[in-house]
Amino acid sequence: MSDNELGAFLRARREALAPAEAGLPAGPRRRTPGLRRAELAMLAGISVEYLARLEQGRDRNPSAQVLGALSEALRLPLDARIHLRNLAKSDTHRHMCAVAPAPAREVRATVRALLDRLGPTPAVVVNALGETVAYSDGYERLAGPVGLLDGDPPSAPRFVFTDPRAREVFPDWDRVADQQVASLYLPVTGADPRMAELVKELTVTAGPAFSGRLGAPGPVRSRSGVDRFVHPEAGELRLAYEILDLTETDGQHMVVHLPADEATAAALDALVGRRPGTLRAVGG
Repeated sequence: MSDNELGAFLRARREALAPAEAGLPAGPRRRTPGLRRAELAMLAGISVEYLARLEQGRDRNPSAQVLGALSEALRLPLDARIHLRNLAKSDTHRHMCAVAPAPAREVRATVRALLDRLGPTPAVVVNALGETVAYSDGYERLAGPVGLLDGDPPSAPRFVFTDPRAREVFPDWDRVADQQVASLYLPVTGADPRMAELVKELTVTAGPAFSGRLGAPGPVRSRSGVDRFVHPEAGELRLAYEILDLTETDGQHMVVHLPADEATAAALDALVGRRPGTLRAVGG
């Protein structure tokens, strides 16, 4: 991993931003598809020399104001802003973005009622730390036998990165691991001590498999998709998922799993004790 992650991130983002996206004309004889250093410096209100020092790693302690200005100039989404703040490695940068609330471990009564109504449909409520805080009967039958509900509280990031069963459960482990890291950037900034502690823990316990993903520019959490999931009884399943944010104040979201093909629909019917055919395949 580079010892100049902050500089590499800024340069990669600068070179990835087209002039038109920043409100600038492309101009003739442009050697890079992205912004020139002088253009980004102008947009951020800093000197070209200072931006060069940041990108080259000769200055590694930009102020929160500078980071905020660069984030605006680079049109960074929230997840990338939080990642940039994390790279700065200084307590003074903690307030670049509005501080989100601490991860919630209590689930509202209406959410529990919804899970109860879902019944055999696999659905789980996860907080900003990736901890499982509530789940449906269907999710328990799906996730319990593979170990995803182990721990107090159960933790998807810990399972994916430290449990040897994870690579068997998720045949596409690399993509699942990328998504787990991306989900940690979105709801909570590093100002939350529990998030910081989780990152430190996984950096030690999982090593480069986790820490190497922290340096990836602009991780983006997929809000829907299809995962392959290997269950000891049902075999390999293709599960479509949808991520539903519950509120903006508690950092929780619900993940609902549906069969992505007819074979998975039949296997889930058998697993959760539902009458065959009542769990419909997505697109089926």
